[in-house]
Amino acid sequence: MNDRYDGYAGGDQYELVGYDEFGQPVYQQVSPQQPQQQGYDTYGQQQPQGYGYDPYATGHQQPMSPYDTGQQPSGPAYDAPGTYDPYGRPAQTDQTDQTGQVSSTGQQPRVAEQTAYIPQQAGSAAKAEESEPRADRDYRTEQFAFVEEQEADSEDVIDWLKFTENRTERREEAKRRTRSRIIGLVVVLALLATGGVGYLWYAGKLPGLSSSDKSGTPTSAAAQKRDVIVVHLHNTSGSGTSTMLLVNNTTTKQGTTVLLPNSLALTDDDGTTTTLAKSVDDDGSAGTLDAIDTVLGTDIEGTWRLDTPYLNNLVELVGNIEIDTNTDVPDPDSDKKGEAPLVTKGTDQSLSGKMAVAYATYTAPGESQTAQLERFGQVMQGVLRKLTSDPQAATTTVQTLAQILDPSLTDNDLGAFLAKLADHAKGGDYKTALLPVQEDGTLSEEATDSVVKDVLGGTAKSPEAGAAVRVGIKNATGDKDTTEQARVVLVNGGYTFLDSGTAAAAQSVSQITYADAAQKDNAVEVAKTLGLPTSSVKKGTVTSNADVSVVLGQDYEPPSS
Repeated sequence: MNDRYDGYAGGDQYELVGYDEFGQPVYQQVSPQQPQQQGYDTYGQQQPQGYGYDPYATGHQQPMSPYDTGQQPSGPAYDAPGTYDPYGRPAQTDQTDQTGQVSSTGQQPRVAEQTAYIPQQAGSAAKAEESEPRADRDYRTEQFAFVEEQEADSEDVIDWLKFTENRTERREEAKRRTRSRIIGLVVVLALLATGGVGYLWYAGKLPGLSSSDKSGTPTSAAAQKRDVIVVHLHNTSGSGTSTMLLVNNTTTKQGTTVLLPNSLALTDDDGTTTTLAKSVDDDGSAGTLDAIDTVLGTDIEGTWRLDTPYLNNLVELVGNIEIDTNTDVPDPDSDKKGEAPLVTKGTDQSLSGKMAVAYATYTAPGESQTAQLERFGQVMQGVLRKLTSDPQAATTTVQTLAQILDPSLTDNDLGAFLAKLADHAKGGDYKTALLPVQEDGTLSEEATDSVVKDVLGGTAKSPEAGAAVRVGIKNATGDKDTTEQARVVLVNGGYTFLDSGTAAAAQSVSQITYADAAQKDNAVEVAKTLGLPTSSVKKGTVTSNADVSVVLGQDYEPPSS
C-alpha cells in the first residue's frame, strides 16, 4: 500500500505515520512547503514536531479532517468525524480569532495547522476511548457499579443471615415446643399414676396400707373412723339367737360383717362373767351392747333386733337374694321325710324370704353354732347387695318392715347406715369375718390382731386366763333363788361367776367337774367355798367359758344371812 495519498487529489498529501492502539492507521498531512515530520508515537509520547493523535487524550489536540484545506470559510465550519468527546458531546476546540484571543466553540473550525486523521467512526472511537482507563477521569462507571454490586451483595448477605437466623429460631422453637409437649405428657402421666395410686391409697387397697390421711402418712387402724351397730337375729320358730356387728369404715370406704359366736365371754358391770347368748336372753339389748363394748373395745352406736319374720319380709322387699349355699336345707314346716330340700346346695342360688330364713337359722346335725352363724352372714350380705344405695329409699324399706326398733336407733339412722353398706357391697368393698373365740370364750391372739384391732379398731379386754377361776353354776335344786345365793358366795371368795342356767330337772346330789388337770385344786377349793364335800369333785366336761362347773343339787345349803 502506498504510504501517501492525495486527500482531494489536488496537491495536499498525507503520510502514514503509524497505527493507534486499535489498529487504525494514523496519517499526517505533508505540505510541499514543509518538510516531513517525525512519525507518531503510538504510545502517546509528546512529539517534538507535528500534531499526532494522543490516544490517551492527555493534550488538547483534536483530530483534523483530511478534507480540511487550512482556509477559514465564511460559512459554518464542517464538523469532521471524530470531533466529539468520549461522552458523545461536541468537543471544545480552542480557536484564535483575529484579535489573537482564544475562544471555545462547540464546532471544529478549519485551521491551517497540520493534523493527523484517523479514518474511523466517531461512535466507535468514543466507545473505544471510554473503555480505556484514563488518568484525567477519576471515576468510571465500573467503579460505581462495583459499589452498587457491593450494596446488593450486602443485602444478599443480610437476607441470608436473616434467613439462617429465622430458620435457626424456628428449629429452636420447634425443639422447645417438643420439649414442652414431652414434659407435659410426662407430667400428665405422672399425675394420672399419682391419682391412681392416691385413689387406691385412699380406698385402703394398697398392699400393706390400711389407709392414709391427706398428708400422706398411713392412718393407723385405731385412728380410722367407723360406724358400728349390733344385730341380733331371734329365731321365733325355734330357739336361740345369732349376733353380728355391721361395720362401716368411713376412712377406708369398706364394709364388714363381724360374726360373734354365742360362746363369747362377756363381763357384766357387777363383775359377773357370762356368755353372749345368755346376755342376749337375760340382759337384753342394752346390757349386751355395753358388755360387747367392754370386751372388744368398740363404740357400738345402736342395736337392731331382727326377728326371723322381719328377715323374711326384708328379703321379699329387696326382691329375693342370690348366694352360694353350702348345704341342703329341709323345709322346717314339713314333716314328710324324703321330700326335696327347701334350699339346694349350689352356687348362685336365688332365695326367697322363707328360704333365706331357713338357711340363716339352720344347723346340721353335728355342726357347731359357728356354721349356722356363717350362713346368717351370707344372707345378710346378699340382702345388702340387693338393697338400694339411696338413703331415703333405704329408710322407706326399713319403715315398710314396721318393726319396733331399739330407742338408740331410728328409722332414718338405720336406713342411711344400711344404704352406705349396700353401696360397699355392690362395689365389692365388703367382706365377712368370724371373730375367733377359744373354748373358754376368751379371745385368741388371732382374734385380737385380725379382727379386733384391724377391723374394729378396738382393744381386746377379754378376761385373762389365770386372773380368776371362772365357775359356772347350773341350778338343779328346784329353787331359783339358790343361783343368786351361790353367786354371792363365789364372788366374795374371789371367783368369777358364770351363770350356766337352770337344769331341766332337779337332782339330789351336787356335782363339781373340771376338764383340765391343772384346775383340780381349784375345783376342790370351790367345793369348800360352797360348803360341798370334796368327794363331789370329778374330772369331766365343763360349761362354756368356765374353768370349773358346778351343778347345785338339793344337798346344797345356802349360807344363812
